[in-house]
Order: sequence, then structure tokens, then C-alpha cells
Amino acid sequence: MSSSPPVPQSSRGGRGLSERGGAGARSQIESGSSRRFDSGCLWAGLASLQVPPSCSIVRALHHHKLGNAVRPSLQQGLQQAFLHSLASYRIFQKAAPFDRRATSLAWHPTHPSTLAVGSKGGDIMLWNFGIKDKPTFIKGIGAGGSITGLKFNPLDTNQFFTSSMEGTTRLQDFKGNTLRVFTSSGTCNFWFCSLDVSARSRMVVTGDNVGHVILLNMDGRELWNLRMHKKKVTHVALNPCCDWFLATASVDQTVKIWDLRQVRGKSSFLHSLPHSHPVNAACFSPDGAQLLTTDQKSELRVYSASQWDCPPSLIPHPHRHFQHLTPIKATWHPRYNLIVVGRYPDPNFKSCTPHELRTIDVFDGHSGKMMYQLYDPESSGIISLNEFNPMGDTLASVMGYHILIWSQEEAGMRT
Repeated sequence: MSSSPPVPQSSRGGRGLSERGGAGARSQIESGSSRRFDSGCLWAGLASLQVPPSCSIVRALHHHKLGNAVRPSLQQGLQQAFLHSLASYRIFQKAAPFDRRATSLAWHPTHPSTLAVGSKGGDIMLWNFGIKDKPTFIKGIGAGGSITGLKFNPLDTNQFFTSSMEGTTRLQDFKGNTLRVFTSSGTCNFWFCSLDVSARSRMVVTGDNVGHVILLNMDGRELWNLRMHKKKVTHVALNPCCDWFLATASVDQTVKIWDLRQVRGKSSFLHSLPHSHPVNAACFSPDGAQLLTTDQKSELRVYSASQWDCPPSLIPHPHRHFQHLTPIKATWHPRYNLIVVGRYPDPNFKSCTPHELRTIDVFDGHSGKMMYQLYDPESSGIISLNEFNPMGDTLASVMGYHILIWSQEEAGMRT
């Protein structure tokens, strides 16, 4: 796969990767602009389609905003319009609040300009970049306190769950109070590396550095604690549509699929998906129908939830592991079948080119084709984490100590 594919051009005259020049960071965003520009992108896609008379465009847009399914042709047009809009995306907000690198991030589930970010020192920042008020900052313990997982409490978004190298999985609020400790190792030899939460079944799941996965209810009662992998569990993910369906990823070079209703021991997995290298992440798509995995070297995989035994779609991609770098993890766009991942150019990678840029790459989840590459020459470091907000129109990235916020240029310029 070529590392420098053609870049779509914006229908509104936006510049592609090769034409950007010095894209500077913007300072402010107008309150509510995220929703407005998301709608503009959707209308552009709708305008390019021949919609049957029986299909109301207004109704289709309304259902899309609610997250409901739309016609395949309409969804394809909306996705194409979004891809064209990426040509006008720029970094308009930056922050470097920590004295150690950022290690995790989570978007607020209902507020499109608010996110939480955790650091290797255990610090946590709640940042509403749509206003000028100072972010909320919770000081960590420093060395050994790395935040490895971060999730807002879906039942009360003034609270959040964390897993950490401090040896705990806990529920906290943004005043710095610990509301409940779900797991505590009590020793520096064991710590927790991953976390997920289900609002529907009120469950918390966490994985540790020696292969255990622990399932608890929201009241803190442990349902089971089993060694499901031979080595560190780097990622746990509950299926968004069937929350009894769990994926676990490990440095033992496997991803395992579990039915939480039938777990009896380490051999009771539904499927084991072997990989060629240790695995950083395993993420279900928003509709729950696909599973995206990121290894620690040069491969992304997309599995179909209905055909686990079939060969996955393989996407060659350089993102090798480095001890002092937050592990690179690919994620899904919340609205479209698109994959977002940071690039760490590797001279040993088959398609590596001289002076290859450290871009954010966007792939089509069906075909595995590269669709776009985001890049800012003023922020040219390795970007480990990328997450679009729930609206799907603003991207948060982690680059070492820095947090970057990307949005359409016109949105970022408004005051």
C-alpha cells in the first residue's frame, strides 16, 4: 500500500496534504460550531445524491443525527462528503498541561467540545476548549501513576473511571474525590492496563499486567477474576450493541472474544484470534459488527463479527512500538466506516519512502484503502492516540506531551 496516496480535495477549495504549507494552530471555537459544521457536511452529501421521492431528506438527516441507520447509498454519500471536508481540517487548539506524556483520552459523551486526558504521571485534565475558562486539573502521584484507561461514567458524566499503574481501577469526580475503588493490587508488581464500562448492564471490566481480566458491577461487587491471557492485557472492549460480548487484547499476541454469560475459565473463550506481534488494542465498530485490532509493529486488522473464522482484512501500516512512546491505537470514526490511526514511519516498512511524514491516516473500514492523511508541519511528532468526538466533526490527538484539537478551518477561525 502506498504511503502517499492521492488526497481528496475539498469541494470548497480546501488544500490537500501536499498543498498545506504552514498550517498554524487556531485559538478559539465558537460555542455550538461543531454541530453547525457537521450539518453542513451532511447537507453537502445529501445534495450529491439522487434521493427517491419516498425518502425525505430532512427525515434522513434527522435519523442520522440520532445515530439511526440510513440507506447505504445515502451513508456512502455522507461519508464521501466528510472525507472531502478533511481537506479543510486544521489544528485550532493545543495544550501541553502535563510534565509527562499523555497516555489516554476520552470525549464527554454529550458535550462535543469537552474531553478528559490522562498522563503518565497520573494527572487528569478536563478541558472544555470551547470556552476560555481554565481547565479542571487533578494532580497525580507522579512516577508510577500512569493513567492506562479513562472513561466517563455513562450514568453520571460528572464522574469518570480510571485504570492506572498505581494499581487501582476507580471511580472519581472532577473535584479529585475517589468515589469507589473497584480493584486494588496493593503492590507495585501488579497494575491495571485497560478499562471499559457498560451503562446498560452496569458493568466495569478491567485487565492487568499479568493477564487477568476482572468483571465487576457498578456497585463494586466482583463477578469474576480470571487469568484469560498469558501476559499483559492491553485492551478490553465491550460490544456497544451486545454488551455481554467482550474482546480482550494482549501482548501474548492474541485477541480473544468472550460471552460474559458463559465465562467459566481461561479456556471458555468463543474465539482466539492469533496475531504475528503483541497487540495494543481491539475496538468494536460503533455498530458492533466489526472488530479493529492494532498490533505493535505494522498491521491493522478488521474482523467481521459474523465470520470470526474467516481471514481478516489486513491493512499494512507502520506504527511500531517504542518504550517511551504512548502505544499507537487505531480507532473508528463514530459515524462512518472509517479507521483513524497515527503513522510512525519505519525504514524497514515495505512501502516506506524517504522523508515520510508522521501523519494521521484515515482508512476505509471496508476496503482498507487509504482515504486521507492529516498533517500539520508545526506539530510533526508521532501521534499515538486519535479520537473523534461523538458528533464526528472534531478530532482530539495525543502527541507526546501535547493534546491537539482538529476541526474545519472555518470553525476554528470563528470567535
